[in-house]
Amino acid sequence: MGRYLLMNIEIWSDVVCPWCYIGKRRFETALAGFEHRDEVDVTWRSFQLDPASPTTTAGDPLDRLAAKYGISRADAERAQARVTANAATEGLEFHLDRARSGNTFDAHRLLHHARSAGKQPELEERLMAGYFVEGEAIGEPEALTRLATEVGLEEVTVREVLETGAFAAEVREDEQEARRLGITGVPFFVIDRTYGISGAQPPALMLSALQQAWSDSHPVTMVTVGGDEASCIDDSCAV
Repeated sequence: MGRYLLMNIEIWSDVVCPWCYIGKRRFETALAGFEHRDEVDVTWRSFQLDPASPTTTAGDPLDRLAAKYGISRADAERAQARVTANAATEGLEFHLDRARSGNTFDAHRLLHHARSAGKQPELEERLMAGYFVEGEAIGEPEALTRLATEVGLEEVTVREVLETGAFAAEVREDEQEARRLGITGVPFFVIDRTYGISGAQPPALMLSALQQAWSDSHPVTMVTVGGDEASCIDDSCAV
C-alpha cells in the first residue's frame, strides 16, 4: 500500500535498552488512542548500544554500569532505581539486578527473521521481557532459540538463522541507515520518513505526532460545486 493508505513507523531500538522498553509501552498507549491505528505498519529497526560486547557479559550489573559511566556503585544503584520506577509507571516490572547482558547482534538478526515471518512485534516484546524481567542471557543462542520459539517461530529455522549468520546484512543496513538519519540514541521513532521522535516521550506527545503526520499525509481536497448559497457561514441563516 502507498503512503496515502498506510502510515509507516520505524522504531530504532536495542533489546537491552531500558528506555526502549519503556518507550515501547508509551508508544503502544499512544497508538491505542490513534483513530487510524489499523492503518499503521510498524517496523522495528536494529541499533546496538554496544556492538563490541561479548556474547555474554560477566560480572555484577551494577559494577558494569558504574564502570561504563565512571560513577560509583551507589550512583549506579540510584540510576537503576530511577529507571525501574519509570518502568513501573508503564506497568513493567524490571529486575535489573538479574540482567545478563551480552551482544545483541544475533537478537537483531532474529528480529529481521521474525519480520519476514510476521512475528516481529511478538518477538520484540518477548526478548525485552526476557531480558529486563526474567534475567535471560540475551546473547546466548539457546536463550534466543527458546524465546523465539515461544512466540511461534519454527525452532529449526531459528537455529539455522543463528548458525548461518542470516540477516546480518539487514542488521548492518539498519545501523547505517540510523547514521544517515542522524540517530545517535534510542529509542527513536520515525514516522513516514518525515517526523522523528527521540526518546521515550509521553504518550500524549507521541499521539500528537501521529495525528499531525496523518493530517499532513492525508490532506483534504476541497470540491466546490455552484455558489455559496448552500452553506451557512454566520448567523444569517439561523432558524
